[in-house]
Amino acid sequence: MAATGGASSTSPLLAGPPVMRRRRTAGGATPAQTLGNIVVSIVGTGVLGLPYAFRVAGWLAGSLGVAIAGASTYFCMLLLIQCRYGLEAHDDEETGDATHIQSYGDLGAKAFGTTGRYFTEFLVLIAQAGGSTAYLVFIGQNLSSLFTNTSHSTIPPSAFIFLLVLPLELLLSFIRSLSSLAPFSAFADACNVLAMAIVIKGDLQLFDRFSLERGAFNGIWGLPFAGGVAVFCFEGFSMTLALEASMTDRRKFRWVLLLAFIAITMVYISFGIFGYLAYGDETKDIITLNLPNDWSAIAVKVGLCVALVFTFPIMMHPIYEIAEMKLTSIQWFQKFRCNAYGERLCLQGARMLVLLIVAFIASSIPGFGAFISLVGSTLCALLSFVLPATFHLLLMGSNLKLWQKAADYLILLVGLSFAGYGTYHALTDRHN
Repeated sequence: MAATGGASSTSPLLAGPPVMRRRRTAGGATPAQTLGNIVVSIVGTGVLGLPYAFRVAGWLAGSLGVAIAGASTYFCMLLLIQCRYGLEAHDDEETGDATHIQSYGDLGAKAFGTTGRYFTEFLVLIAQAGGSTAYLVFIGQNLSSLFTNTSHSTIPPSAFIFLLVLPLELLLSFIRSLSSLAPFSAFADACNVLAMAIVIKGDLQLFDRFSLERGAFNGIWGLPFAGGVAVFCFEGFSMTLALEASMTDRRKFRWVLLLAFIAITMVYISFGIFGYLAYGDETKDIITLNLPNDWSAIAVKVGLCVALVFTFPIMMHPIYEIAEMKLTSIQWFQKFRCNAYGERLCLQGARMLVLLIVAFIASSIPGFGAFISLVGSTLCALLSFVLPATFHLLLMGSNLKLWQKAADYLILLVGLSFAGYGTYHALTDRHN
């Protein structure tokens, strides 16, 4: 999710292959701009949980898990693009009708009708809520760590969530224009890069403690945990079709996407290895918690928390929209709203209620690493692997070669197994 770092937006429909050019307008994004947008959409705070995932699985097993998760996610993103091209080209040739596949939900509707659209968008919504919850957990735990050494008793993360973050988010929920909040998303990405740089600097200062013999492989049962974290870090499926449509030359998208995934995978693996080898079994579920409370570490923690406070409303925006849409469709709401002021008051109340629910969930989560592994191995696995393979089989099945069908079935089975075990592991093995 950005994984948890980028903001969704509505992108224009752009020029694609020849069969689609007569009904799409040209996009303005260059390959370099698209590369940057991909990185912003994928890289988020989840990366700070990778060293802990490497601690659970081992540095070698974790590296393999990240590489496999990256390659699989890239392949499944291409499946979505193939489905879009196939559907639009087929409808043009057979019926002459103009089919517009703009979102993940559109593919769900093509595969399973209205139920498919609702189910797909529901998964995207819950995954978005999971990313928003992770923001609050991250902020609470980092702020709590700043006061560990300054008092006899540690202030719990939930206190910061309810007494500091929640009031600020309630005020920010009154802002309905994403353009007013968008600059803070770039600030958050800059803070993520700065945090990673300072963490790696701290790791290198402990270079004499590095040992490649330290936990290369910590058991097969640690792999699903690390895989869940890795999938969470790579999740960005809700933006795939929009990013591809934003390019002036859409034929170059797969190569731009490949370059982005190679670079991100290398950064993820390096970050996870350095963090785990530096701190070993003392590696915390958020690597910034391992940093000493000196000025640079404090600046990183505070900067990340401030940035996430202002990007949290962007993460919550799709959830707000859906809650308001459902509220306005209820008959009693339509009956009792008397004026524009009363309607706005009710809609704002819905936003506040959603915020309270997310805050209560975040305050009950014991660990950042275990939570993002759960979200990654369940919701993100369904969105990243199960649905793309299913859509590809149903929508493109008659045109697929035998090896393509075999690959889809393999991804489907592995994705379902991964999601099932991830849920079981998170609910039964709480020490992580």
